[in-house]
Amino acid sequence: MSASVRKNFVFRQEVASHLEEMARENGQSMTSLVEEMIEDRYGSKRVADRLEAFHRTLEIADRIGPGLFKDKTVQSIKAEMDV
Repeated sequence: MSASVRKNFVFRQEVASHLEEMARENGQSMTSLVEEMIEDRYGSKRVADRLEAFHRTLEIADRIGPGLFKDKTVQSIKAEMDV
């Protein structure tokens, strides 16, 4: 079972009303709705972070240029690792 942490947030009245309405429409508590929204947004952030790291890797590979592993095959690399 995961530990719970209590955090208090202050929302503008309009935002609080929207939260209450959305929770009621979805049959959820406001807490579970906020948790779901945060997890969804955090998941999107993780994907964006990974894509950014991947693009940085591609940029580095482009700067290094072709031929970094010239005359190397997967098999030859594996053979060297077995030594």
